[in-house]
Amino acid sequence: MPQEVLFIPYARPGGISHENYTKMAAKVFKTFGKNLRGIHTFKNPIQAVEQTQGIFTGGGNTFLLVKQLHDNKLVDPIRKAINKATPYLGTSAGSNICGITMQNTNDMPIVYPSSFDTLGVIAFNINAHYIDPDPKTTHMGESRATRIKEYHTQNNTPVVGLPEGSWLQVIGDRITLKGNHSARIFEKGKEPYLLETGAILSL
Repeated sequence: MPQEVLFIPYARPGGISHENYTKMAAKVFKTFGKNLRGIHTFKNPIQAVEQTQGIFTGGGNTFLLVKQLHDNKLVDPIRKAINKATPYLGTSAGSNICGITMQNTNDMPIVYPSSFDTLGVIAFNINAHYIDPDPKTTHMGESRATRIKEYHTQNNTPVVGLPEGSWLQVIGDRITLKGNHSARIFEKGKEPYLLETGAILSL
């Protein structure tokens, strides 16, 4: 396991500064013996990605995160690092960017990225914090499931609805659902189905 981890704080939850976000994350990593350093402190962020022992991308606004990654020309270097087996951890927005595109984020488009394309290190998209619709609700807005169904009227990429507290462990070509909850799998032209925790994901 890497002792030094590169932190990508670009998603800035709630508008927090890169510095304060890094301090918050570093405290957590310190509890299990890891040193965290924000990518914004490097003069050459591409070189930082190429030389790091591990990468952590925090949650926040996916539009802002993706814009910053494209503006700093970091998408390809991060993809190459992951494909060379550099350990990667992403939470929320940081997990969204592992997919083909960021088009299944729940976030508001507060900025305009040059592209919706993301790392593409997994062959599907993620809808983080996924919640199945409550059949008893009187809420008139679209559910997550409805929005993903709308997405599939225009796109073919499968979507994994990943609930709070669950994660995907990717080792080589093997993807395993971890955590206490089932995930909802959406494929175009098929009924959504559940993947039980501990199961292997095959898409």
